[in-house]
Amino acid sequence: MATIKQIILPIVVIGGAVMIAVGLASMKKPPEEKPKTDNRPVVSIQVNQPINHVHTIKSYGVVTGKYETELVAQVSGEIQFIADAFVRGGFVRKGEILAKVDPIDYEANLIDAEAQLASAQASLVTEKAQGKVAEREWAEITKGTPTELSLRKPQLAQELARLKSAQANLKRAKRNFERTIIRAPYDALVEARNVGLGSYVNTGSMLGKIISVDTAEVRLPVADKELAFLNRSGEQATVTIETNLAGKVQSWNGKIIRSEGVVDKNSRMTYLVAQVMDPYGLNSEQPKLKFGSYITARISGEQARQVSIIPRHLIVEDKVAVLGDDKLLKLKPVTILRESGTDAIISSGLEAGDRIIISALDYPLEGMELALPEDIKKSKSKPTAEKQEAESTQ
Repeated sequence: MATIKQIILPIVVIGGAVMIAVGLASMKKPPEEKPKTDNRPVVSIQVNQPINHVHTIKSYGVVTGKYETELVAQVSGEIQFIADAFVRGGFVRKGEILAKVDPIDYEANLIDAEAQLASAQASLVTEKAQGKVAEREWAEITKGTPTELSLRKPQLAQELARLKSAQANLKRAKRNFERTIIRAPYDALVEARNVGLGSYVNTGSMLGKIISVDTAEVRLPVADKELAFLNRSGEQATVTIETNLAGKVQSWNGKIIRSEGVVDKNSRMTYLVAQVMDPYGLNSEQPKLKFGSYITARISGEQARQVSIIPRHLIVEDKVAVLGDDKLLKLKPVTILRESGTDAIISSGLEAGDRIIISALDYPLEGMELALPEDIKKSKSKPTAEKQEAESTQ
């Protein structure tokens, strides 16, 4: 009897333990399945849209006046008058008196020249009368042919020469008298003044320097490869000129008036000359474009039809990476018409609607599978939805 108990009791204990283990196992939840990881590279795209583009050539230069004139004394004497505007930075109008030289000596020379002219005219009249008398007397004395000397023709020629000399002296005296007054030859900005009131100047002494303010000019260097995108090599092209002072940008409109026609031997550039009217705003409301200012310029050129403009760094070995409809990477060969700053202008190779990849890829390979940011969001939200559905069925 004891032996049967010893055999049955362990069996009962083992069976009970097994039943308990099975019960506990049935109460335990199965492990949750981990969502599948999407390892496709995520990229951003830019949809290509061809446009009509006007080429703009960028350049730079320094503003100068169209004319710069050094004022020189043409007569000698003491400076008796200086205009208030004849100072460095002053503006003067055409014909305005800048300074005066003592005119007394030149006024006296003018009076003397007028007197000499009057005397020469009187002498000529007298000589003509004497010639007529000599001719009449000769006719009364003899019927032979008179000589030129007997008719006083050499004396008449001498008086004519004296008259012409007197006329020339009068013109010279008038000119010197007028030169005692120094006038502005055009509307100008005074750059320098080298004389003061009471100064004595000689003929040829420097009085000052002025710059015309009707127009300003800027020499703009342009590379030969850029000239190809300008009509008529840039002549008559419109120009936008800008300055940036303390973060404030100001602009003026101008045009190219000529090309210097030679390639600079140092820079290998061709210089175009831009002109801006009324740079100091004396006759308009535009801001002052000061001489000596450093400016940047944008020259309008030819129009390119249906071109694509993309960042230059997206082009590798003349190919651009695009995302196909099947989410596979494609490398499209392109033709670069021109590079402008950080952009490249593509004339062919890209079509409207192409999805250009603008994200950086470490190893871009033809045919590699890619994903957009919205694809990743969808893949993350899908397991959550499936989990909520499973929980609701339980």
